[in-house]
Amino acid sequence: MATKGRRQKKADGPLVAALAGGLSVRAAAKKAGLAERTAYRRLDDPNFRRDVDQARREIITRATAKLAASSTKAADTLRRLLGSKDERVRLSAARWTLRLLTHMLDHEELSDRVAALENKLDGARTR
Repeated sequence: MATKGRRQKKADGPLVAALAGGLSVRAAAKKAGLAERTAYRRLDDPNFRRDVDQARREIITRATAKLAASSTKAADTLRRLLGSKDERVRLSAARWTLRLLTHMLDHEELSDRVAALENKLDGARTR
């Protein structure tokens, strides 16, 4: 039984990576060299699902970090385009600038509201 568990764990890595990367169960199983039925059985295991969720979060965290690192350059590009001689380019840059600003402000406001609710909830729990 221990051998089967070790074999299963060894096969989990490629399956976890494929599923976390967004492949269908069928495609992930094929990529991991497993039967589709085996992949579905692994997905029935809460620990395996947790591993897939964690791997997906790590992928998103890395992608977010890359986007954040590029955001200043992107903002500089938009700013430069606002000075374009082409009216259509200026209009597009202005629209994107305002759209992004609105999204950022909405996100900031929502984050503040969630934090306030969490603080209120924490205060109610300690009473």
